Amino acid sequence: MTQNAKETFRSRDTGSTLTAKVRNLSPTMTRSMQRVAEAVAADPAACAQLTVTALAQRTGTSEATVVRTARVLGYPGYRDLRLALAAFAAQQQAGAPAAVTADIAVDDPLADVVAKLAHEEQQTLADTAAGLDVSQLEAAVAALASARRIDVYGIGASALVGQDLVQKLLRIGLIAHAHSDPHLAVTNAVQLRQGDVALAITHSGNTLDVIEPLRTAFDRGATTVAITGRPDGAVAKYADHILTTAVSRESELRPAAMSSRTSQLLVVDCLFIGVAQRTYERAAPALSASYEALAHRHSPVAPTAR
Repeated sequence: MTQNAKETFRSRDTGSTLTAKVRNLSPTMTRSMQRVAEAVAADPAACAQLTVTALAQRTGTSEATVVRTARVLGYPGYRDLRLALAAFAAQQQAGAPAAVTADIAVDDPLADVVAKLAHEEQQTLADTAAGLDVSQLEAAVAALASARRIDVYGIGASALVGQDLVQKLLRIGLIAHAHSDPHLAVTNAVQLRQGDVALAITHSGNTLDVIEPLRTAFDRGATTVAITGRPDGAVAKYADHILTTAVSRESELRPAAMSSRTSQLLVVDCLFIGVAQRTYERAAPALSASYEALAHRHSPVAPTAR
């Protein structure tokens, strides 16, 4: 990420996006760094008052660990993190609305279910947008826009997201295929080469049935893209460009497949719009033709003479 991109990213931070960053990046941290990150996310107002030494003592870590944690969270040093924490605290004191819990109980009225799901999905979208590396997104868009062929890999709920992306790309005249069968995915990946794009969608970052075809495409010289909630996962080893989605809380009645789908669809839509913008002279007529073809599907068809 460029320095300008980092500054823009930090300028959009709020208390909720800090919490999202801690949740997303926690798997990449040591346990001592996790304690620091969890402490500042849980109580930004109190931590904003602490020196680096005091925060280290509060979390049972070292000053070096506090500084490293600040850098992992996207700040040049602890001073910058501390200033951000003070801003978060000011937001809270200004009367920012309390978050609605998204934990859905078995006996919740449907009205509460609607409110909780709406809140959680809005937060997931905001967290994903705040954490999306625009330079990586631009590189992925450029590769897709100029690709000879595009293969998309996904399993389960991620397969549905992949199909959504492919049908959009097809409507603007690109050659794209969605593969949810791991065997077909690998056998098709073997045919890819330089100038092609392979895109893998895996929330965990460790789905073997998705990683294997991406690795195959990577070895064949295709440009590879990963949409994942775990940028430290195994999929990253074979991805030229990584687009990170927010990691939402999982609960008994709201599995990861539901929460990850929302953020994945946002990234897919960003990719599609970016590609359509870059290929507008070709995309616009293709879209018009597809709209016209579909319009006929909704009109009565006159019987043909025999």
